[in-house]
Amino acid sequence: MKIERFVIGIISTNCYLVQNEESKECFLIDPGACPGKLVDHIKSSGLEMKAILLTHGHFDHIMGIDGFLNEFPVPVYVHEAEKELLEDAALNSSATYGPGYTFSGAHYLKSGEKLTVAGLEVEAIYTPGHTVGGCCYYIQSEGVLFSGDTLFCASIGRTDFSTGSSSQLIRSIQDKLMCLPGETKVYPGHMDETTIAFEQTHNPFL
Repeated sequence: MKIERFVIGIISTNCYLVQNEESKECFLIDPGACPGKLVDHIKSSGLEMKAILLTHGHFDHIMGIDGFLNEFPVPVYVHEAEKELLEDAALNSSATYGPGYTFSGAHYLKSGEKLTVAGLEVEAIYTPGHTVGGCCYYIQSEGVLFSGDTLFCASIGRTDFSTGSSSQLIRSIQDKLMCLPGETKVYPGHMDETTIAFEQTHNPFL
């Protein structure tokens, strides 16, 4: 498996291109914008796009969806509790930065549901707190977690937006993420990667 990070959008969001190097299949996580350079990279690399996965529905993680779907008509997945936020420009904060953006064509996941995408088993771990329907994506076979805005390197996500809850976020991280193997690599929605072991020892919020 190969993971490439692209920092995109007006708030420098991490968009991840996850590739199965054997099959040349891939999927995207959190397309906050749709830069032509990334589209060209996918095409020139001979990759076959299979899905788009959303950790949550805030504008800086979703505003590239339509652009990518125009190029790669694939299913979009998000946790079922995020439906209202994804479809409401006020709740997802996109209306604050322009005319607003919503998306209503998602496939909704349940907590603990596992998908097979690009030949990889991906588990949706429900981690509400940053938003009511936030989730992380865990690929156990590769020892990686895509944490969105739930967990950052030595920090955690904000909870002062609509549907956020600080107590819920802390519980989500402690109960759902800190129990993962320490060597698990964590790829967050902003800033640099970390590991579960590092966060267990150094995260001042936990």
